[in-house]
Amino acid sequence: MQPVKANLTKPINHGSLIATCDNSGAKIIRVVSVKGSKTVKGMKPSCGVADLILASVKKGTPEMRKQVVFAIIVRQKKEYRRADGMRVKFEDNAAAVLKDDKGNPKGTIFKGPIAKEAADRWPGISKVASLIV
Repeated sequence: MQPVKANLTKPINHGSLIATCDNSGAKIIRVVSVKGSKTVKGMKPSCGVADLILASVKKGTPEMRKQVVFAIIVRQKKEYRRADGMRVKFEDNAAAVLKDDKGNPKGTIFKGPIAKEAADRWPGISKVASLIV
């Protein structure tokens, strides 16, 4: 896992429903916790692009439903600023489901673009991604 070289805002809250962009069998997941986040007492953690989250599957195949899985946020609607000054935002919020917490994706195909920050930080995601923005 590499550090992110962008000033990322973290717009996705604890408990948010996010669509998945892969063929893992999960369609919609709910954010349960954000790995590695630090907050003050009583504050819920939030996440953004390239963050590792723990999520529960709300919609999907019967085998995937009601499971708790690791996922990585690969797109976010809220714009963020890169080190070169460019501002990036996507059409939707999306995540990729993982096999384990090491960053190996469960799906073999990603639909839509993947943020460059997520691909740089997680090499397993960049191997499967067809379009990196």
